[in-house]
Amino acid sequence: MSTLFDLTGKIAVVTGASSGLGADAARAYAAQGADVALLARRKEKLDAVVKEIEATGHKAFAVQCDVSDEENVKKAIDEVLNHYGKIDILLNNAGVAASGSVENLTVEKWDDSMNINVKGIFLMCKYIIPQMKQRKYGRIVNVASVNAIVADKSPALVRHVYNTSKAAVLGLTKGMAATYAQDGITVNAVGPGLFESEMTADTLFKHEKFMQMYNSLCPASRPGGKGELNGPILFLSADACSYTTGQFIVVDGGFTIT
Repeated sequence: MSTLFDLTGKIAVVTGASSGLGADAARAYAAQGADVALLARRKEKLDAVVKEIEATGHKAFAVQCDVSDEENVKKAIDEVLNHYGKIDILLNNAGVAASGSVENLTVEKWDDSMNINVKGIFLMCKYIIPQMKQRKYGRIVNVASVNAIVADKSPALVRHVYNTSKAAVLGLTKGMAATYAQDGITVNAVGPGLFESEMTADTLFKHEKFMQMYNSLCPASRPGGKGELNGPILFLSADACSYTTGQFIVVDGGFTIT
């Protein structure tokens, strides 16, 4: 059993790794023995996480990358492959959560959200999957959201493009899982409920009425805590997941129970 979650010798790539859930996942991968490559747009923040991981005796490598830019993605993946020689695990975590209804969202904000949340996953997979296929091994984990399957119902929180993009992540996850299963590649998704992160700390967590509503509707009566998404991510990234693909694991304290 001890080997099922051991990532020693594996190379893990994490997008959106400069803070929050992405940085937490990168630390968790390293703690399980993986060498990690951290990708995000903010290089200084990436470097800080790399130093933190290296201080624990594990290997980490930072690459500045905008996942919505094809040439940028190709260059970043080449850097990772030149540095580590292979990629075993891909955690597509980069994302944005734009607010607004279809009436007041600008086309630019819609396109930006779709480009980062959906196109970013498409581009990362497009250029990483070929070398996974050659080696007949790969673990891809896409970070979706509970909002892929339930809508925000509070008038204080209207995010139509976020709902749309995260639902699209599930469709892409299932399609890729079916296509690449015989290549030794699993593709799954996790759906976080409300977690405190750089994205939510100054928005949702400062909205007292929203937090009261969320806690009253969530069976756990609280948002997710630091590290509570890491277990499902590690499961889907490890050999424990060799026969699990095309699945969506919701991590929300029971918020979406029907």
